[in-house]
Amino acid sequence: MFDEQPFTFRVADLKQYAYCPRILYYQTVLPAVRPTTYKMEAGIAAQGQAEGREKRRSLRSYGLESGERTYNVPLYSPALRLSGELDMLIETDEALIPVDYKNARLAGDHFRLQMTAYALLLEAARPDKPVTHGFLYLIPLRKAISVSFTPALRRRCQEALVELHTIADKQRQPAPVSNRRRCADCEFRRFCNDVL
Repeated sequence: MFDEQPFTFRVADLKQYAYCPRILYYQTVLPAVRPTTYKMEAGIAAQGQAEGREKRRSLRSYGLESGERTYNVPLYSPALRLSGELDMLIETDEALIPVDYKNARLAGDHFRLQMTAYALLLEAARPDKPVTHGFLYLIPLRKAISVSFTPALRRRCQEALVELHTIADKQRQPAPVSNRRRCADCEFRRFCNDVL
């Protein structure tokens, strides 16, 4: 008899949900139709280049004197029904510090929510060390932005995870985002007939 694994979301799905819940809906309900855009390919290429540079740098960008770096860290929590691959983990004697590379110039709220999900996954995997903050590394600026995992941000992340599963379980299409500028270069725009 095979044990059926529960459906899990990826941390990237949480980021997409926070940016526009419909992206998550289309990816979940119509997973075979997602087109790959130039923006996605450029982000993957930029991330690979940033990782190469990271290996040659000190940890000063993160305000640290020392720490051990691990790249492309797989994370999974059955309790959260969530998985992901963290770009970089810095482990110090005192803490675990997640780092996520972004091919962006702003540390948007959707990126902060994604970072918080990585924190929850790290805490589930490694309860021996605290995860109080992490960094978004903005590749075009070559700048690390600190993200504190506040109780409010953690609560928002947990609420978003519940909503993700509600969308998937009920296959309910969410309302479009109020900021329609996000729709301009969205790969799913052609599916949203109510967005002009």
